[in-house]
Amino acid sequence: MTDWTEKYRPTTLSEVRGNNKARDQLEEWAETWDEHRDAVIVHGSPGVGKTSAAHALAADMGWPVMELNASDSRGADVIERVAGEASKSGTLTGGESGRRLVILDEADNFHGNADYGGSREVTRVVKNANQPIVLVANEFYDMSNSLRNACETIEFRDVSKRSIVPVLRDICRREGVEFEEEALEKIAESTSGDLRSAVNDLQAVAEDTERLTVDDVVTSERDTTEGIFDFLDTLIKEEDAEGALRASYDVDENPDEMLNWIEDNVPKDYEGAELADAYEFLANADRWLGRVRSTQNYSFWRYATDNMTAGVAASRREPKGGWTRYGPPSYWRKLGSSKGKRNTRDAIAERIAEREGTSVGTARREILPFLSAMTHHCKNRELTVRTAATYELDEKEVSFVTGSGKDTNKVQSIVEDAEERREKETVEHSGSAFFEAEDAGDGAASSDDSDDSDDSDDSDDSENDQATLAASSGTDGESSSGDSSAAADADESTAETTEPDDDQSGLNDFL
Repeated sequence: MTDWTEKYRPTTLSEVRGNNKARDQLEEWAETWDEHRDAVIVHGSPGVGKTSAAHALAADMGWPVMELNASDSRGADVIERVAGEASKSGTLTGGESGRRLVILDEADNFHGNADYGGSREVTRVVKNANQPIVLVANEFYDMSNSLRNACETIEFRDVSKRSIVPVLRDICRREGVEFEEEALEKIAESTSGDLRSAVNDLQAVAEDTERLTVDDVVTSERDTTEGIFDFLDTLIKEEDAEGALRASYDVDENPDEMLNWIEDNVPKDYEGAELADAYEFLANADRWLGRVRSTQNYSFWRYATDNMTAGVAASRREPKGGWTRYGPPSYWRKLGSSKGKRNTRDAIAERIAEREGTSVGTARREILPFLSAMTHHCKNRELTVRTAATYELDEKEVSFVTGSGKDTNKVQSIVEDAEERREKETVEHSGSAFFEAEDAGDGAASSDDSDDSDDSDDSDDSENDQATLAASSGTDGESSSGDSSAAADADESTAETTEPDDDQSGLNDFL
């Protein structure tokens, strides 16, 4: 069966779902490339549509595509091919405009040493390129500072559940698959913003059923871990040390995951001295896994596996029988429940770091908690609006920073005010880019006056004299209240002109 992720890959940018803002930014980058000639880094979590958007852009622009993958070849080879394609400027191999799009996927996987080419050479290539280049990366800050600074950047965020469900619904209808809406929502919820994984999960479940139900989705999730449950029975209740070790060879889990499964389920059958011995072996296994992480020497995995399997089986003092309800590690549940929050936190920290000129780690550890304390529950509403406008926060991100519910009217109104504030800032700080009709008329009049070569002081005096004359030439029916009203209006006008402009404040002003 054809892979649905390829079959239903977007063919135009308008079909890219869940990242409208990033999609528009990418289109603007391409349309204005002849003016700036910069490469662009498209970054975000896996499966959110970065590479698909790049290919869709090329189709929209009529550009042929040259795609390279940094993780498939040695860095020097990839760089040489990128340089070759990027340096071409002829129209024979280009599209209608004489352009071709170079897509460098997994650009965060370049190595820094000379043997592998290094990001320094990539930076040199993108600076001197005669063709548009899109660098696709999962981990933006794994790339060098020089490479990031040499390119424009566009962030693709995790695709929301409400954007994933319509895509799954459309695929089901095209494939003739009957479905329950709740089943699609379950798939969208379980994939945590990864649209590609959602489509893969839908295809895996739909292949084995005529009508997709919620039970089918749950059963599919259970089937992926069926092997580990059999292994736990074998390890904890049945086999000796050697048999338990051999049984682990057939389990599709790496040692880190297997340790979590065993650690959480051993207490359901072991107790007393045998539980203490089992945990001692598990502690030894964890030490060996720590050495693997610190040295990258994966030969230590065998010692970790010996301890967590043979050691735990040898700790059994008496036969175990009956049926035990084993379950997934609580550590996984905690990670799963907090993944969305961690992704939100990191996205906010990246924007703070970019604006304030600090590292993401510093923004996450020091600045973000301080910001959360100042805007707690949106009590300081003006500060919260300024924060949301400065860092372009949506409802979910404002809710994360302030601790308020993202669906509350208070948070939604703050996001709306922040959007208005950003639009106002765009106009106010655009210089002479925007004109109003009456301003254009006044400009024409003032142009005539400027030919008289009057001093600015004389002009001010003239305006004041005209204002005095206008006030004294009122009709007899006007009362003194009219004068007081005019004075009040003048005072208000003066106050408005002297009010300080704080629209361009960043986090430094908050501190």
